[in-house]
Amino acid sequence: MKFNLFMYGTVGRRAELEAGMAGKDPQRYRRMLMEIAELARLADGAGYFGFGHPEHHLQIEGFEAANDPCLMAMWLGRHSEKLRISPCGFVSTTNNPRVTAEKISTLDCMLGGRLGVGLVRGYQARWLENFKIQPQLTAVGPWNKNSPADEANREYFAEFVEVVLKALREDTFCHRGKYWQFPPAEFRNPHPHPVYARYGRGVTADMQIEQVGIAPRPLQAEIPLYGGFSHSLRSAKFWARYKGRPIVLAGDLDFLQLLWREWSAEADRHGVAHRPGDQACWGGIMVCAETDAQAQEWYREMAWLWEQWMMPFGQGFPELLVGSPDTLNRRIETVARAIPIDEVFLLIPQGILEPDKLLHSVDLFARRVLPNFGA
Repeated sequence: MKFNLFMYGTVGRRAELEAGMAGKDPQRYRRMLMEIAELARLADGAGYFGFGHPEHHLQIEGFEAANDPCLMAMWLGRHSEKLRISPCGFVSTTNNPRVTAEKISTLDCMLGGRLGVGLVRGYQARWLENFKIQPQLTAVGPWNKNSPADEANREYFAEFVEVVLKALREDTFCHRGKYWQFPPAEFRNPHPHPVYARYGRGVTADMQIEQVGIAPRPLQAEIPLYGGFSHSLRSAKFWARYKGRPIVLAGDLDFLQLLWREWSAEADRHGVAHRPGDQACWGGIMVCAETDAQAQEWYREMAWLWEQWMMPFGQGFPELLVGSPDTLNRRIETVARAIPIDEVFLLIPQGILEPDKLLHSVDLFARRVLPNFGA
């Protein structure tokens, strides 16, 4: 079983966030970077498998100031040697899929082949509306579930994923879809350039651009794919056809078993080979302390952040891995008996909890929990 940490990119403690506009303060942002660097170094040496982070913009309040997945991935990579770094993920409605593939491939080379990638649909409307590249698309969430806007977003996302994976896996490609055309139809280079035809592919002698390709190719033969945080069977089945794993922070064992079965059945229908544990990643909010009471006290800051920030987006509380090492060991064992687990994502109270407490929590989990699960 492999354990990943996941952070939001929170710039300050509760009192600092409550003072307002915390995300604008460059000194606090710089402090956050230094704290993240220390956390990455600890995780790298303590046996954690990976470290994940989101993409969100316009974060003047400072709750989730992770505004460039590539830059944050490189920051984490700079301060670690073994961790898989997983931006989770690139928001489809605000990113060109060919450019996204190019960024992913370049990141993988720069990180020495230790990149994992999440591709997500986008749920925070304020920044998405300011960054989106297809004007007809919108953010999605409980407020428009199963609506025409939701269906359009799903349709677009499917094409986005198709283009990204095609660009990553093929030397050159052509895509003719509803939302994207690569290369543009009937496009001819406006001036002759012999190198295109002589040393490349996809360009005819008379400069007709028939196919394009990204460079470089990823260092890994196959980039590990994650589906972002999801409790949706529909999303899980979508990812099964690509052997992508949704990250499911749920505690309902019946639901988890159903999702694992549905993913497997869909993968079988598409001829996708898989092993136990490939179906999805499991996890939850993690705070580990010597006693359950101490862990609950430290968790209060994360609970406040969740109530203030996540719940207005329609997100209920996830699985809570909050307690002593014995408590967390028992809970993980219980879930592992119900479903096969290969990877666990631990959502940590980075930023909102004082660094000494957070580092102690991460270190204690590494010493008293990880060894019991083959890490």
